[in-house]
Amino acid sequence: MAELQNINQQISSFHDSMTFFNQHFEDLKANLEEKSTHIKVLQEENLNLKTTVNDLTSRLCQVEQQMRESNIEINGIPEKNSENLSSIVTKIAKSVDCQLKDDDVLHVTRVAKLNKENPRPRTVVAKLRSTRHRDALIAAVSSYNRKNLGNKLSTNHLGYDGASSPVYVAEHLTPTYKALHVEVRKKAKELSYKFIWVRNGRIQVRKDEYSPILVIRNSTCLSKIN
Repeated sequence: MAELQNINQQISSFHDSMTFFNQHFEDLKANLEEKSTHIKVLQEENLNLKTTVNDLTSRLCQVEQQMRESNIEINGIPEKNSENLSSIVTKIAKSVDCQLKDDDVLHVTRVAKLNKENPRPRTVVAKLRSTRHRDALIAAVSSYNRKNLGNKLSTNHLGYDGASSPVYVAEHLTPTYKALHVEVRKKAKELSYKFIWVRNGRIQVRKDEYSPILVIRNSTCLSKIN
């Protein structure tokens, strides 16, 4: 009888222990589910914030690009202490037969290098009177270079002595779009795309004469190039 009572006590104690552990398990389970729900909410909020940041960043880049819409960027101009940058811009226009008057050039400056170790001369940025003047000059340079493959626009055209070096004229892109342009050119070259150009701050590519034009607005759009 005493043994049976002892066994009943042990069973009762075991039952109490199981009840305690079950309750503890249910509490942990409920706590875990609550935390999982909270984590899911935070993940959704984080995703929404990332989307908002990406959207705002994209809008900011567009605004910055629009502020440069009448600008041209000129690379390859040797630096001199007493240089007249406005005169250089009008010389470029004259060399490629583009009608650009002195007062169509509103402001010209050199910009700081991103990499100070780069031996190339600093880029020249010129603000022209309108996007029409910008487009006319860029188109004239492009046309001249196509017609004069052996004598493309160079420092010799601008009166610089010494060995001739190429001079490049393009739209003035923001650092973000400039970095994207490098990415696009690299991938397009790897996949044998024939045409890559920039128009009104938009980077565009085309596989060949028969392919559709692709507009690359950000790094995500790089997947279009395939």
